Amino acid sequence: MKTHHRWFSPRIEREISVTRWGSFGMPVLVFPTAGGDAEEIERMRLVEALEPLINGGRIKVYSCDSVAGRAMVNEEGSPRYRSWILNGFHEFVRHEMVPAIRTDCASDSIEIIVTGSSIGAFNALAVQCRYPDVFTNAICMSGTYDINRFMGGQWDDDVYNSSPLHFLPGLEGPSLDLLCTRHVTLASGEGAWEDIGQSWRVADALGAKGVPNRVDGWGTDYEHNWPTWRTMLPHYLEQLV
Repeated sequence: MKTHHRWFSPRIEREISVTRWGSFGMPVLVFPTAGGDAEEIERMRLVEALEPLINGGRIKVYSCDSVAGRAMVNEEGSPRYRSWILNGFHEFVRHEMVPAIRTDCASDSIEIIVTGSSIGAFNALAVQCRYPDVFTNAICMSGTYDINRFMGGQWDDDVYNSSPLHFLPGLEGPSLDLLCTRHVTLASGEGAWEDIGQSWRVADALGAKGVPNRVDGWGTDYEHNWPTWRTMLPHYLEQLV
C-alpha cells in the first residue's frame, strides 16, 4: 500500500512531499540522496529490495523530499540561507514528519528507525543525534558527513546545530545520556566514489561521547551507488525488525 501527501511547512517556507509504503510494522524513515524527492527510493528500486519486509508487515517505509540536500549541492542562495534551510529541514522532520508518522501508526510514542545514503546518511545521523527521543537506530550508508564544502565556510548556530561533527563534542546532559542508549551503524563500500574515512571520523566523534556505533566496511566490490544500498539496507533491517 502506497500513500502520498504534500503540505506547506512554515519551518522551511515551502511545500514538501512525504510518501509511505506498507501498512504495518516498524516505521523506517529513509532520507533521499542530495537531489532526490520523496519517491526517489522507489524509482531506484530500494523499495523493491525491501518488499519482503514490507509485505511481511515488518516495516512501513517513509520518505520525503531532500529539500536541504538540494540546496546544499546546488549552492542555492547564500551560505547563510543554506545553513538556515538545513536546520529548518531537521526541525520539519522532528516536529511535522514524526507526528505524521505517529498518527499514521496510531501511536503517539512509537519510535522510528532512520536511514539514508550519501547526503541522506548525513541527515539520518543528524536527526538520530539531535532527537534520540524519537529515533532508535540510524543506518548510515556511504555517508557524506563533512558539510563544510557546501556551506562556503559559513559558521553560525544553524550549522552547529545541524552537523554532528560540529555539535557532538559539546553535547552533554540528558540528550547525550539518551543518545548513549541508541545505536549508529556506519556502512560504507570501499570501491569507486566511496570514502570510508568519513565514517571513521564520525565513529571517533561518537565514540568519544560514549555513543554505541560501528563502522562496517563492505570492501572494494561496493561502490557509491544504488546497487550497494539495495544490498546494505535489507541486510541491516533484517537484524533490527
